[in-house]
Amino acid sequence: MRTTFKAGTVGLAIPLVAGAIACGGGGGVSEGGLGGMVTLDGSSTVFPISEAMAEEFQIANPGVRVTVGISGTGGGFKKFCGGETDISDASRPIKDSERELCAENGIVPIEVPVAWDGLTVVINPENDWAACMTVDELKRVWQPGSTVSRWSDVRDGWPDMEMKLYGPGTDSGTFDYFTDAIVGEEDASRPDYTASEDDNVLVVGVEGDQEALGYFGFAYYEENQERLNSVAIDNGLGCVSPTRETIESGEYAPLSRPMFIYLNSSALARPEVRAFVEFYLTNSSALVPEVGYVPLGGGRYDELLAGLPAAD
Repeated sequence: MRTTFKAGTVGLAIPLVAGAIACGGGGGVSEGGLGGMVTLDGSSTVFPISEAMAEEFQIANPGVRVTVGISGTGGGFKKFCGGETDISDASRPIKDSERELCAENGIVPIEVPVAWDGLTVVINPENDWAACMTVDELKRVWQPGSTVSRWSDVRDGWPDMEMKLYGPGTDSGTFDYFTDAIVGEEDASRPDYTASEDDNVLVVGVEGDQEALGYFGFAYYEENQERLNSVAIDNGLGCVSPTRETIESGEYAPLSRPMFIYLNSSALARPEVRAFVEFYLTNSSALVPEVGYVPLGGGRYDELLAGLPAAD
């Protein structure tokens, strides 16, 4: 995990926070003199963290309006590099092409890791055969040109039932990470699955179909674990289930990953944006686990806070 800011990198943000509009009003000045607007967009996986931060920050700073959108990591970077947002939530590092787009528009991104996540493969609770799958089996299911259409195609002895697949859309950083970690090439995936940038759509789809297999971030699984079962992953060293402990230790391989926010360095010069970022880092140790993710350890939030570029 990186513990320093990385210039020339950007990330995405999260869904619109209804409370942000209500609390922020017209973006007037609070009792402490802080006003204005902070805009975020990007990853649905990072969304729960940024949403919680926005809600708590606006309670403490009612003169600031914080809006959080969800258009996927890729969609968030497009907005961020186009100068439409101040902060981008991202479930993967920024791509070279995105960094180049930012440079074309004079935007210098600052990369900030904020939490650990474990991509979670999920099945319907009535599925009593696929409690553990190997990385190779998942690759054969999801790779381009896959001929796997029934559960019996994956492993001898599994039922001769049609396999229904659910997963993030191609604008999602979760899609990028999963395809890279499992298939071995980013963005390489069979296209014949139910795709959505909204993880709740995927939860409902898998919950309602015994033949379903899907994947999304750990927080959404943890929030819905009474409705779904997770699949343990065998990366060659035995079956490992996703838990906060196995994700932080890296034992849950290869699907443990860092999550980020990306800051527009110019926007950081605005007092309301800097205050929000400082609030984010100061409160991550407490709020990150509350929304189902694993916080950074070893005093890293303090290091990141101290490493913020000095205010003008």
